[in-house]
Amino acid sequence: MRLEAITWERLTEALAERAVDAQAEGDAPWLRVGVDGAPAARPGELAQSLAEALRIRGRSVLVLSTEGFLRPASLRYEYGREDPDTYFDGWFDTAALWREVFDPLEAGGSGRVLPDLWDPVTDRATRSGYQLLPKGGVLLVHGPLLLGRWFPFDLTVHVRLSPGALRRRTEEGARWTLAAFERYEDEVRPAETADVVVRADDPGHPAWNGKAG
Repeated sequence: MRLEAITWERLTEALAERAVDAQAEGDAPWLRVGVDGAPAARPGELAQSLAEALRIRGRSVLVLSTEGFLRPASLRYEYGREDPDTYFDGWFDTAALWREVFDPLEAGGSGRVLPDLWDPVTDRATRSGYQLLPKGGVLLVHGPLLLGRWFPFDLTVHVRLSPGALRRRTEEGARWTLAAFERYEDEVRPAETADVVVRADDPGHPAWNGKAG
């Protein structure tokens, strides 16, 4: 894959233009964008920057982190606190994401989205209220291991780190998750699956598989 150097600012603008031009599948009146990446790749930062660029263009945006849809600790830690296979398959409540986030944004849906469900710090339900995303609005979901789960994204961005950069930038206490990301590379191949790939090994000098313009 050929990647072209770009600044974060120009990348954000290019992604915003691509999102504005994208067409939602199934005639849904909302656009659904996924920003995928390991925590060390900081996909949330790119998602927030993209949200601001879209708002400047007059689009309503709801930014949502999959961290708000973790399953209860009793389920996440059923096989121990550092089991990479459970992290890959069982940490995130994909059924709740479908029910509370994606289904309401299908054609004919209500547009009422639950921004989060579970607080991993208190290990209790957040009791957040539903938010109405107006028609023509954009949902931005960010988090790890987003691809390969059949989520109905209209545009996907994968923030990629090489294995060495991922290991260096992952906090020591979270390095047990590296095996899950190795499995993700082998089974999902996110660099081939995503619409846009951003290499972020050097945080100050990203590159991507698009055209800088």
